[in-house]
Amino acid sequence: MSSARGAREAPMNWSGGVAPLGMSWQKLMMWIFIVTDGLLFAGFLAGYGFARTGARSWPDQQEVFHLWFISLMTFVLISSSATMATGVAAARVADWKKVANMVLATAGGGVSFLAMQAYEWGSLIRDGVTLGTNPWNVPAFGNYFFLITGFHGTHVLIGTIVLATLALRVRARKTTAAGVELAGLYWHFVDLVWVFVFTLFYLV
Repeated sequence: MSSARGAREAPMNWSGGVAPLGMSWQKLMMWIFIVTDGLLFAGFLAGYGFARTGARSWPDQQEVFHLWFISLMTFVLISSSATMATGVAAARVADWKKVANMVLATAGGGVSFLAMQAYEWGSLIRDGVTLGTNPWNVPAFGNYFFLITGFHGTHVLIGTIVLATLALRVRARKTTAAGVELAGLYWHFVDLVWVFVFTLFYLV
């Protein structure tokens, strides 16, 4: 009875500016974004899978892509996730110099990935791949390739800009460990999505 009375006397506060579930509103919003954006990517990849299984033929990845180069792109992006995790850990112990270095290294990984993706796009375009046509006469191939990789690349570009801005804020001591963690959540999400894109589009 006493515990029930105590619960009634101290109801959970759901008003603005508090964290009734032990999570800041910024982090909650980031998780909501990650879930909804993840569903969008899942829809794109499911559509790609449906189109591919329903097509009479599909270009062979070994002939279309430079798989060693795509693997290098993947390695760069996954490595940037490691530097981001190191930066988040450093922020928790207030080692701000290390945080700035790790965030900049992560942004550098993003820039490298985008540069390599631009090269890969250019190579395919020179080979005659567009949104509607390609040498293999499978119009849907170009549509899905440019849509999915371009949509992911846009996320990488946004993340890189955010990280560069964050590095400046870290050096000026205008951010917190929570802010670094939010950027880390976004970047890990972008990296995880690429693992699925890489596996389903380039390998399977």
